[in-house]
Amino acid sequence: MKPFVLLATRAEDVPADEEYALFLRYTGLDERDLRRVRLEAGPMPALDLDELSGIFVGGGPFNASDPAEKKSGVQHRVEAEFQTLLDRVVARDFPFLGACYGVGTLGAHQGAVIDRTYTEPISVVPVTLTEDGASDPLLEGMPRVFDAFVGHKEAVTVLPPSATLLGSSPDCPVQMFKVRDNVYATQFHPELDVDGITTRIHAYAGYGYFATDELELTLTAVRRAAVSHPSRMLRTFVERYAR
Repeated sequence: MKPFVLLATRAEDVPADEEYALFLRYTGLDERDLRRVRLEAGPMPALDLDELSGIFVGGGPFNASDPAEKKSGVQHRVEAEFQTLLDRVVARDFPFLGACYGVGTLGAHQGAVIDRTYTEPISVVPVTLTEDGASDPLLEGMPRVFDAFVGHKEAVTVLPPSATLLGSSPDCPVQMFKVRDNVYATQFHPELDVDGITTRIHAYAGYGYFATDELELTLTAVRRAAVSHPSRMLRTFVERYAR
């Protein structure tokens, strides 16, 4: 089997390593078949799409909607690398699944309006599939409404004509979309479980996702419901595109 790649941008080792472990667990892949590239540590290597089965993108600290002058040199580099990569991915309709930061990368590439209108605190939200989502092969077997972990400072406000809306939540109209047939992005985190999001809550306390005195409230909020359905799409992605 040709490997998959996880493109990651987390600078903190503990949540970065756990993110990789979660993708391994829920895709069913091993380290040989899911290669991690930490983009915050160095430039994106040349990716030969002919030698890959698909691409995953993890979450991260970068916000596409931040003013250019407030973006670090690393963020500018990573955004430019994604623009170049997505030129090829979209042109070939190559299998791509971006989780959280995938919305910022794919959305920006396609000309979506991304801003802070529909932010969501770290929490569990119900995601409702659209008609297109309910019939999409990546979401086969998913309930029409399922709980998912979220936590983001920006989101898509307006999708471009090239995108198909697949899922929404009450406070965030664009939770999942795709471009063409095989290029997907989710605002929610399909890779997360309770332990994983607990690690991130502790790691990113003080990063503006919640007030410093709301740590326990945030931990309680993510434990209020059993979240099990979103991770199924990671295994489905692998089963559908492994070659």
